[in-house]
Amino acid sequence: MFRFGNPEYLYLLIIIPALIILFFVSEYYKKQALKKFGDINILEELMPLVSKSKPLIKLILVLSAIFTIVFALSDPQFGSKLEKVKKKGSEIIIALDVSNSMLSEDIQPNRLERAKQAISKLTERLENDRLGIIVFAGDSYIQVPMTTDYAAVKVFISSINTNIVSKQGTAIGSAINLAVNSFTPETEMDKALIIITDGENHEDDAVAAAELASEKGITIHTIGMGSVDGAPIPIRKENGQTIFQKDNEGNVVVSKLDQAALQQIASAANGIFIRANNTQIGLNKLFEQINKMEKQEIETKVFTEFEHRFQYLLGLAFIFLVIDFIIPERKSKWFANFKLFKINV
Repeated sequence: MFRFGNPEYLYLLIIIPALIILFFVSEYYKKQALKKFGDINILEELMPLVSKSKPLIKLILVLSAIFTIVFALSDPQFGSKLEKVKKKGSEIIIALDVSNSMLSEDIQPNRLERAKQAISKLTERLENDRLGIIVFAGDSYIQVPMTTDYAAVKVFISSINTNIVSKQGTAIGSAINLAVNSFTPETEMDKALIIITDGENHEDDAVAAAELASEKGITIHTIGMGSVDGAPIPIRKENGQTIFQKDNEGNVVVSKLDQAALQQIASAANGIFIRANNTQIGLNKLFEQINKMEKQEIETKVFTEFEHRFQYLLGLAFIFLVIDFIIPERKSKWFANFKLFKINV
């Protein structure tokens, strides 16, 4: 297992392209300055000790030293041992609606993108809790199985879009049933399901599914994305044109938040309903509920005994700098006078 202890230092690598640009700009202006004194080919004969290749070689050595020093500062580490660690936490599943109606822009930039931002922020506040992600539209799928690797969760979240589920619709009940089967069975730890949707359920009885989940000890919180007045559903064409989704009669479809349905689902499973808007998603209120959950011991596998390897990179950087110091910028007089193929006439 490999990781950086201080990955923020990797931003210093921007120094390398900056120095390369500065070097070639400097060389250009040197040539322009020489041209003022005459023909460059003649001037080169008058300056036999000037080397064309050595400045470039020295630049490569300096850049190599900077590259290795930056990686050394970033503290590369290798995990040498995989151990089972017991931590106290709970189990949380987030069910995210990815139907086309989540593209409506009554919440900026749109309902889906704002929901993804909220999930990402939530993962930053979790500690030791096991987290899973379900995406649903007309069907439901597990996007991320239960894990404590929040960094991996954020990567998967960024890739979620409305094309990830082929069957359109909004089957909230199906998502609840899948979540119920995705929690760890036969455990006493608290379990919570967070449903993020606009609430327009067209497929099944979500309230009945929530009641069954409640009987199995699962609390369901709902976050309503959208406004009661609603907004049209934009469709982006390949040519960049935006049109709005229409029904069979040619009327523009307006997607509205079904607040009452989401309140019923949350109430059936002893949870809370939170209505999102352009200013806040309600994460603080939701996190209060998560903190109230009873924490139980969770066994996870983690890499321990990470070994620091920065010292090898510092040694390599030192070698590059020593070589750079030894190599002069000008040719030696002996090599300048030595011409292997010189012909005496």
